[in-house]
Amino acid sequence: MKEKRGSKSESVKSKKNSKAEKPDESDSENSTGKATSKNRRKHPFFFLGFLFFAVLVVAAGFFAIRKNISPVEPDKNAAVSEYVKIPSGMSVKSIAEMLEEKGLIRSSRLFYMTVRFPKILLKDYTSIVFKSGVYEISQSMDMVEIIKILADGKQAFIKTSIPEGLTTRKIAKILSDNKVCRYDDFVQATADRAILEKFGIQAATCEGYLFPDTYYFYPEMQAPEVVAMMIENFFTNLKTIAGQSESDGIDYTRLILASIVEREYRVDEEAPLIASVFLNRMAIGMGLESCATIEYIITEIQGKPHPDIITYKDLKIDSPYNTYKWSALPPGPISNPGKVALSAALNPAETNFYYFTLTNSERGSHTFSTTLKAHARATAEFRTKRTN
Repeated sequence: MKEKRGSKSESVKSKKNSKAEKPDESDSENSTGKATSKNRRKHPFFFLGFLFFAVLVVAAGFFAIRKNISPVEPDKNAAVSEYVKIPSGMSVKSIAEMLEEKGLIRSSRLFYMTVRFPKILLKDYTSIVFKSGVYEISQSMDMVEIIKILADGKQAFIKTSIPEGLTTRKIAKILSDNKVCRYDDFVQATADRAILEKFGIQAATCEGYLFPDTYYFYPEMQAPEVVAMMIENFFTNLKTIAGQSESDGIDYTRLILASIVEREYRVDEEAPLIASVFLNRMAIGMGLESCATIEYIITEIQGKPHPDIITYKDLKIDSPYNTYKWSALPPGPISNPGKVALSAALNPAETNFYYFTLTNSERGSHTFSTTLKAHARATAEFRTKRTN
């Protein structure tokens, strides 16, 4: 009897324990179920939040790149342009930093990355290599445009026209105003012994050898390089003049004569006649009496402004360039002559003229005379016409 009770008791306990365990399992299942349900509810919001954040990051990056690509100054009227020199071997990083320092791009880092990985923004370029040289870059250009200019080698050229009959100093001013080279550097380079010896010029300066023409210079060139270009052009054109094709040079006295003819003639066909007048005067020991030489003394030697008129006092200036005082050519050229004057000095007309005077101011033509009396009459007639 006792044993049975004991078994019953154990059995009851076992059932109780069994019942006790079930609720635990049930609670566990309920707990897990609730957690899973909560995760399911939270998961969509988490994904949407991450997606929104990612969109914001991409958008922010896009606008940052777009801003850094854009021109520093969109207004072309307000934008500053600079000549940028890219030396051979300069790294992309250094170029980028230089452009940013000059205020021509917004981000050197983005510039560098774009050059290194051009397919991102420049689909037409598989690789980019910058060419050395001088480039004109404006703040109104966007970064991609600047990269293309440097990659394509579109260098800046300064179209510079040098008129006939200018002196070295007047040419220097034109070059300086056009930012080709510095005024003082050019003047000094024209007296550089190395340049003079290179071209076989037996004179103190290159005056007369700086050929007037239209040039395409680089910005901020070295002055000796500019001088050499102009002298080389002189000798190239000299060889095209009749009788000079086989010549390597020019008689210095003829160059001086050409520089005076250049300042006197206005109509091309009269240049050989004017050259003949001066040669005829020299042949009899008569002074050339060229007002152009007086102007040279006043403006180039004395450093004064160009005179409106030449006075009798000016004609008495004591200078070897004064052709009213001395019956010979001045010691050097008074201008840089062009092809017409050079040809006239090398191939003068054969005449018996000793005088010429302007008789048609509109056309710029002269009347040539053999005697002083005829010359005075032509001058008087012209003055009478002007008065009437």
